[in-house]
Amino acid sequence: MRRDDRDDPFDDIFNEIERMMEGMGGHIDAADAGFGDDAHVSVYEADEEIRVVADLPGVDRESLRIKCDGRHVTISASTSASEYEERIELPGRVDEHSASASFNNGVLEIRLDRVDSSANIDLS
Repeated sequence: MRRDDRDDPFDDIFNEIERMMEGMGGHIDAADAGFGDDAHVSVYEADEEIRVVADLPGVDRESLRIKCDGRHVTISASTSASEYEERIELPGRVDEHSASASFNNGVLEIRLDRVDSSANIDLS
């Protein structure tokens, strides 16, 4: 039997813990990380794809780290003066193995294929 993360009984607990930690200052905001208002992250939805676009001025390609767990994308970067980390909640589930990313002139673009939120079950 295959485990389905969408039915994880502890998911609500972990989400609540993250929400409380963010309220206590556990979330790193671009303005606090030394990027000021120059850093900006946008999420765009299409029928079959979700795109995350981040403006990261002063960041070198080599310092970028990107992770995806199917529901969130985490972008980490650094410059000589600061560290930056942003966890973005995606508007739908994605196939993290489908991800592709490009970084040009300080603009990071990540493309992720959507995953259907439910599966059809055939009757036999």
